[in-house]
Amino acid sequence: MAAVLLLGRTVPTAVAVALSLALLCVAVGFCARHVVRARLKVDDLPAGRRTASACPVKVLPTQDVPDAVPVDAAVETLRAAAKEFLELFYGENPQAGPMEPRFAEVMREIDLTGTYWHTAEELTFGARVAWRNNKRCIGRLYWRSLQVRDLRAVADAGGVARHCFDHLRAAHNGGKIRPMISVFAPETPTRPAPRIWNEQLIRYAGYEQPNGRVLGDPRYRAFTSKLMQRGWRPPDRLGAFDVLPLVVETVEEGPRMFQLPQQTVHEVPLEHPELLWFADLGLRWHAVPVISNNRLVIGGVSYPAAPFNGWYMGTEIGARNLADSDRYDLVPEVAQRMGLDTSHEATLWRDQALVEINRAVLHSFQTNGVTVTDHHTETRRFLTHLEREERAGRTCPADWSWIVPPLSGAQTPVFHRYYDTTTQHPTFTTDPEATCRSLQGGPPAFP
Repeated sequence: MAAVLLLGRTVPTAVAVALSLALLCVAVGFCARHVVRARLKVDDLPAGRRTASACPVKVLPTQDVPDAVPVDAAVETLRAAAKEFLELFYGENPQAGPMEPRFAEVMREIDLTGTYWHTAEELTFGARVAWRNNKRCIGRLYWRSLQVRDLRAVADAGGVARHCFDHLRAAHNGGKIRPMISVFAPETPTRPAPRIWNEQLIRYAGYEQPNGRVLGDPRYRAFTSKLMQRGWRPPDRLGAFDVLPLVVETVEEGPRMFQLPQQTVHEVPLEHPELLWFADLGLRWHAVPVISNNRLVIGGVSYPAAPFNGWYMGTEIGARNLADSDRYDLVPEVAQRMGLDTSHEATLWRDQALVEINRAVLHSFQTNGVTVTDHHTETRRFLTHLEREERAGRTCPADWSWIVPPLSGAQTPVFHRYYDTTTQHPTFTTDPEATCRSLQGGPPAFP
């Protein structure tokens, strides 16, 4: 029998040929697998992940990541978060069927792309549960009613701005405020997601005056100054309630500014049911509180641009925005106009003035047919939500310092309780960088 020398040993020729062919097949298969991965295009991805232009989840290059290299820790974290979310989704939605096929699909997608694409049902459920888990929000009783706008195909600044304006119109709903969230393109390994700089879609400018005082909202003094440096032109006649432009940043375009169309900014002029002079103060506030610098995180997938609104609790405006000493600081002026004795604190003039400001807010919103709630009603609703969650076997996280209202806190039932502060997922988070952009006007996310 013929023989050859192979790896230092004499083996029959037939064996050597067989081994060579086997090694050749392995090599061809290895190369083909990488060629297929490298050539994968949008049309090869699952239909649910296609968009009109391009899929926001792109394929990672594989030639620099051999199979023998351990999977990146971030991918392992994503795998675990995806598994946890899918268990939650299928556990609370038994009609969706068994989890295993979807779980296998998600794991394959993560292997291939470094991320995965939520189904429409998963996105809606995840956004609603993120509201349910928001430990700073007192108004979670209606979390199931949240309307979710799936805008993941939108990643350009103009598109984001346009849909934010649509959000404001739809959420206002003629004064009957709709809880709503608009979810834009997610963060992926190959493309950063768009960012909205503004803390809320509607906020008022703060202009530094020569005497050091601020006309408007002092919270946004630095933000206003930076936008003016970037080319924003405020009205010729500056006012205390000039709406700031919307700033949207993308990695391709950088930060861009968009003036809000007048028909998207619904405001309520403030007057008091008894103090007729209150209307002369010229106060007003916007009707829809759309938080726009939070990051929505569902199953490890991050959506940095996901503006979200409920409706106002009166104290947010009357006891904080208009009354805080580093905001509009109206308490001293209202107390003076009321003729209160402000010579010493024991007269409780601050408390009296604060109550009347809050009465004016509630009265004005109600008179104008705009949804608003008082803090006594809302705290009782929160306890109803808490009881429902406990009956469902779920923990309801809450931050006492945010849940207790800033007016008559001890007179509300939420004051006299302890709460679990554990962060639950899905969730909303606020990055320090996002907070800095919303208050300081920079630095950009993509310098």
